[in-house]
Amino acid sequence: MTDAEFADVWLVMPLFNEAEVVGDVIRSALETFGHIVAVDDGSRDDSAQVAADAGAVVVRHPINLGQGAALQTGFDFALQHGARWVVTFDADGQHQVSDAAEMIRLGRDEDLAIVLGSRFLDERTEASLLKRIVLRGAVWFTNATTGLRLTDAHNGLRVLRRDAALQIDLQQARMAHASEIISQIAATRLPYREYPVHVLYTEYSRKKGQSLLNSVNIVVELIFK
Repeated sequence: MTDAEFADVWLVMPLFNEAEVVGDVIRSALETFGHIVAVDDGSRDDSAQVAADAGAVVVRHPINLGQGAALQTGFDFALQHGARWVVTFDADGQHQVSDAAEMIRLGRDEDLAIVLGSRFLDERTEASLLKRIVLRGAVWFTNATTGLRLTDAHNGLRVLRRDAALQIDLQQARMAHASEIISQIAATRLPYREYPVHVLYTEYSRKKGQSLLNSVNIVVELIFK
């Protein structure tokens, strides 16, 4: 049964070729969160149908525009449907519903506009050494260019209060949106905090996940945008 505590929350779930797992991810999330918009970003499999059958509202891009574009479409949809809080949540099973719930509670209890998940505030997430090095480099670059003080700059589990979400306007359609959204969050000057989250790297998510080489591409995309 959906928790009435989160009646004003929408999960925004970018979706691209995740038919194998997205149904289970959505069904699990719906036990806590009653509103999920899955933005199918031109999937070549039946991800959209699986997501709809699992209970999500599905918005479709006819062609693949990239995760940034999918997030922006999801933000717009959720805000138009009265969301007080918006949560960005991956479709591949890496994020924990319990973490998202606690981040919402933290935002409410401490009057925060933004709560950002961090893999590096506790020891639960088992990332490879090379991945940690690359992510630490992204943190250094982000902190140097935004003035924020983060421990994890590219974590996809984020909570935005309505006033913060209304100020997000992602133009980097592809993976560079992960840095762009942090820059726009910094520009809001609204109160924020990080929260320790467990990112679960399954065999499936490792196979589907962003390559380390693509992290270099993100930096190039941002510099020469």
